[in-house]
Amino acid sequence: MWIGSSFKCAPHSSRRESVGTIGTWNENDSCLPWREMRQKQTIHRLFIGLLAVCALALSASAAKVRSSTLVTWQPAKLVRGSAVLFQVTTPAGVSELSGKWLGHKINFETQANKKGFYTLAGIPLETAPGTYEFELRGVRRTGEFRLVKKIRIAPAHYPRVAVTVAKQFTEPNPEQLRQIAADKEVKKSIFSRTAAQQLWANNFEPPVDARVSGVFGTERVFNGEVQSRHLGLDYAAPAGTPVRAINSGTVLLAQKLYFEGGFIVIDHGQGLMSLYLHLSDFKVKEGDTVTAGQVIAESGASGRATGAHLHLAVRWQGVYLDPSVILALQVPK
Repeated sequence: MWIGSSFKCAPHSSRRESVGTIGTWNENDSCLPWREMRQKQTIHRLFIGLLAVCALALSASAAKVRSSTLVTWQPAKLVRGSAVLFQVTTPAGVSELSGKWLGHKINFETQANKKGFYTLAGIPLETAPGTYEFELRGVRRTGEFRLVKKIRIAPAHYPRVAVTVAKQFTEPNPEQLRQIAADKEVKKSIFSRTAAQQLWANNFEPPVDARVSGVFGTERVFNGEVQSRHLGLDYAAPAGTPVRAINSGTVLLAQKLYFEGGFIVIDHGQGLMSLYLHLSDFKVKEGDTVTAGQVIAESGASGRATGAHLHLAVRWQGVYLDPSVILALQVPK
């Protein structure tokens, strides 16, 4: 019988056989389950050991990738309302890179020299000063890796200005309210459409050759009451000044709306859009593909405007960003 670990199988030479009506039995057959168990235990231990070695190797590889991954951004000082150009330099072999920033998912493009990745993101105006996590996830031949970078957002202070416009733009009548409501639906539909891939490339270009007359973030006081915040950049462009696309993309809208006047929206892909307001003439139509610097319209004074000028706005995943920051970025080539 078996008694713990003291059991020993009979030597092969001592095997005895008994023939019965059911079949043949030998006493050495009782060793077979024990031998199989020992073999299975040995194989199991070897398998567990192999898994441990692989896990350690993958962990060491991921740690090496994290330690040799460099994250930089423009501008160096980040504030609420600012655009951000993230650049990530990784070791060789990283094929994909994605991330998460302030609750937004972002995808990276590979630099032309294949030495790193870049992406454009932003900081909502309502973001409080503080330190926030920038999460990166990458894919390489040996597996996936994750990296979290702490980034500080500094306080920002925006000015307040008084603006006087026609009463119809601050106290619209019922008919005008219906038009405003219809325009709102148009914009909602347009802003929900964007290409999955990046359509822009290289540096962004100014839309007109004119001085800046109104900065981003300014509280707008219309006829004595704070009614809005200026979510774009104003250029003192005389009526009829050629207006150019700040980068390549697809025209989503070329239409006159109540507040915006002559209004063009260009999709640059992945939630990035440029908006051109108060235009007097369109040179493109919906669905057109445009390139950076291409003339798309002429400036004017249509819509809610105090005079002839161009209002340029930039949206990223539903967030309005300071166009002056985007125009100053040095995009990797």
